[in-house]
Amino acid sequence: MLTGQKEQAGKKNSGKVIVGYDLGRVVSQISYCLPDGSMAETVSSVAGTEQYNIPTVLCKRKGVNQWFYGKEALKYAADGEGIPVENLLLLAERGEDVVVEEESYDPVALLTLFVKRSLGLLNMQVSLNRMDALMFTVEDLSPRMVDVLSKIATGLQLKIQNIYFQSHVESFYHYVLYQPKELWKNNVLIFDYSTHLKSLHLECNKRTTPQVVFIRNREYPSIQRTVFAEDEAQRNNEKKRLDEAFLQVVEEETEGNMISTVYLLGDGFKDNWASESLRTLCRNRRVFQGNNLYSKGACYGAVERLTPGQEGKNHVFLGRDKLKANIGMKILRRGEDSYFAILDAGTNWYEVTADFEVIPEKESVLDFLITPLTGGNVIDRQIVLDGLPERPERTTRLKIHMEMSAVDQAVITVEDLGFGELFPSSGKAWTHTISLTER
Repeated sequence: MLTGQKEQAGKKNSGKVIVGYDLGRVVSQISYCLPDGSMAETVSSVAGTEQYNIPTVLCKRKGVNQWFYGKEALKYAADGEGIPVENLLLLAERGEDVVVEEESYDPVALLTLFVKRSLGLLNMQVSLNRMDALMFTVEDLSPRMVDVLSKIATGLQLKIQNIYFQSHVESFYHYVLYQPKELWKNNVLIFDYSTHLKSLHLECNKRTTPQVVFIRNREYPSIQRTVFAEDEAQRNNEKKRLDEAFLQVVEEETEGNMISTVYLLGDGFKDNWASESLRTLCRNRRVFQGNNLYSKGACYGAVERLTPGQEGKNHVFLGRDKLKANIGMKILRRGEDSYFAILDAGTNWYEVTADFEVIPEKESVLDFLITPLTGGNVIDRQIVLDGLPERPERTTRLKIHMEMSAVDQAVITVEDLGFGELFPSSGKAWTHTISLTER
């Protein structure tokens, strides 16, 4: 367990709670906290223990339409009493029907069934009626995965409107944001050894306002999860080789970097093999071991969506799927040049849209300003509305819709609304695509 108080088994929280659901390819986890982000807890799959992992698997009992999930599913499959369905997340991503005992099943429906059943563990401690928001976090939040999660959210039929999605990387960011400041006064590092070793390296540019946070990730596919030999001498040699390989990664990741805190995630670190590498890691750094960081980070991410805290206002995370620039327009307000904000950096590109109306100073030309938060010059993008009827100054009203077609590309649709009864709409519309990066 990384941080937080011990759970009180069997005791239900009576107030509103925020829930973070880490939907993993092999195992899943559920955490919850109060609306201010305090008292974060992780649901145990076995009452009174810190066994947080829920195997992401279903099992259909042979010959009957009875389904089991998690550890119970594994038990029935091992006993030969059922047919297991594993890789639920991958199957849902692919969208191909799953055939069990000659009957086809929708993979998203099966994944929804798993989520619904597993939320029953939460209901033993916190009534689902008390849920105010639910954040799903997954390793990679691709557009296809957003579609899958949206269907799951609909299928759960929960009586809440606040359902969100974010990646593990963003959950890491939100987790750090809610830790004591001394733990992230410098860079923060994650080593995740669930299947193969990978790292997430968080650094903050304190020279910008707001402070821009970047997270770099690296994969080490050559360092796969190891099942050690039963022979003691062979096992010791395998642990030594793994320790040496990890030590080399540690030295690469920490060289030239001021790192305050390191988190070791995943069951791969449980076999007490990392003696030399841990000795190096612990020099002038805080090191924590656990596996519920992403689900707690999902909780904090939902809290930030509802009521951003001061640290959230002072920082902006620019991940792979985040807008890297603010988008606005030059407008004339009360006779003076002004800036009208449209889209903000730090939001997921596939989630943002904007609809507004303007009365332009130059009717046939619209000026959009792109202000990168990653450094560089402000970019001026002009779009020309060819064929817009000529009218007296400030007698044209335009309806504008903006959405993102990629992380660095915006699509702008403009519709001529005319100007009341004086100048009826021409019915014309224009669509332009603008780049958010310098050509």
